[in-house]
Amino acid sequence: MLPGSYFSVILFFRDNDFARWYVNFERPYRRTEIGIDTLDLLLDLVIDPDLSFRWKDEDEYRQGRRLGIITDAEHHRVKQARDQVIALFEQRTGPFAEHWQSWRRSAEWPTPTLPTNVMDVPVTTE
Repeated sequence: MLPGSYFSVILFFRDNDFARWYVNFERPYRRTEIGIDTLDLLLDLVIDPDLSFRWKDEDEYRQGRRLGIITDAEHHRVKQARDQVIALFEQRTGPFAEHWQSWRRSAEWPTPTLPTNVMDVPVTTE
C-alpha cells in the first residue's frame, strides 16, 4: 500500500515459491484510531510469474459505476491507477521489482497476534 495510491499490490506464494501478483484497486488508505481504512473499488488485476495478466471483476466494476458506488472522480483515479500499475509492471519497478519475489520474512520475527478486544489496542497519533 503506497500513500495516496488507488491500488495495493499483494504477492502470493505457494510452498514458499512466488505464485503471482494481485493488484487491488481501492481508495487510498487512511490511518484511523483502530487501524487502516480503505474501500475496495471492485476491480482487480492478476499477474502470473510468466508475466501474463488478466483483469478480474470488470463486470462488477461496471455495475458499481452504474449504481453510483464508484463516482466519476474515482473512476478517473482508477483509470490513472491502471496506467500507473501497468507502467510499474512493464518497468519491473516498485512492487514489481524482482527482489520482492525472493523476499521472505526473517525466521527470527515472532508470529504476530491480534488483540482479543479492539479496545485493547493502544492509540497513537502521528
